[in-house]
Amino acid sequence: MKKIAVIFLLCIVNTTNAQKKYTGFFELSTPKKLWVMFHPFKAKKAFRISEETNKVSDSIRKTNLLDKDASGGEVDAFRHAFWMARLRQELGKTAARSLGKAHERENYKTFKKRKLEDGIVPDEISSIMDLHNNEQGLALVVKGEKISQKELILRVVNAIKKGKMRVIKKDEKGNFLTCDNKTILKSRLKGKWKNNKCLIPSNPKT
Repeated sequence: MKKIAVIFLLCIVNTTNAQKKYTGFFELSTPKKLWVMFHPFKAKKAFRISEETNKVSDSIRKTNLLDKDASGGEVDAFRHAFWMARLRQELGKTAARSLGKAHERENYKTFKKRKLEDGIVPDEISSIMDLHNNEQGLALVVKGEKISQKELILRVVNAIKKGKMRVIKKDEKGNFLTCDNKTILKSRLKGKWKNNKCLIPSNPKT
């Protein structure tokens, strides 16, 4: 799924050329333009947190803490939950949630344009997964809470291990499965926003 790096915020951060700034803004998707317009003073922090989230998620992917799957798996769930937790910690719950929703609305536009999101076109089940994991991340902290990055990482990982997050069901080879364990042919997923992928708890044993 799409990296959380909210590239559109680059138009606000570290730019000295006003023309470049405005050009960047007009390249944004409508949902993200609206978020920036309603949260102009929070945009810079949001961009910094998004960059931090990608770095942390990439590091987690290289360890054995989670399943290394950044497209529908535990690492994907981690990325969204950590992102929302950090956003709430610094920006507050309402602003964090609205940015998460703007991101998912953009995913539908991405699907309509057939752009790749981490190698695959986003779909409805992926957005449902992301929104669920966003809410779980929002529940892990409160605004202004003083905890270290390491402690927050552990909170997110523990929530995943307890089955509080959602992931998309796959076999050992990475093929998507239906809820009754039938392999879904890739040809049946092309061009479809709705499909029969199966959303399951991040720890099916819980």
